[in-house]
Amino acid sequence: MSPPRKALPPTFSSQEFRSALGMFATGVTIVTAVTAEGQPIGLTASSFNSVSLDPPLVLWSLARAAGSLQAFSTGSHYAINILAADQKALAERFAVKGGDRWGGVDYTGGAGDAPLLAGAAATFECFNRSRYEEGDHVIFVGEVERCSWRTGAMPLLFHGGRFYTELPI
Repeated sequence: MSPPRKALPPTFSSQEFRSALGMFATGVTIVTAVTAEGQPIGLTASSFNSVSLDPPLVLWSLARAAGSLQAFSTGSHYAINILAADQKALAERFAVKGGDRWGGVDYTGGAGDAPLLAGAAATFECFNRSRYEEGDHVIFVGEVERCSWRTGAMPLLFHGGRFYTELPI
């Protein structure tokens, strides 16, 4: 049996690829941790998925160019906060580079002191189990040590480059 062939070069532009990916509606998360100096860090991410029930594993990805890559790569824990529909402003705040992301944000310290955002629809407190470099991103696999959720919470959604509290029908 011959080894698999390499993928053919893409027949589309980066913008076309981004537009096609935008057709997949996702939830919205803010991934949080603390730096080696104990400062909270966080960013909005829609690249979140379950991996395994036993052991409980989840994944998310971060651009290699992100300023927070070092802290997320070397820290022992992070938290994945699934945002509720009423947290759109928080998603926008943590999606923008620079500025004060944490001023006035209500949170408690979770596993490894990773911030757990008040009002989140669900939280996953993760041990930073493994990382895989692929393309221009790093894929993080976290082993979930604790999780919680708010019964009846409606999720914030992302589709076509926009946030929604419900998808238009």
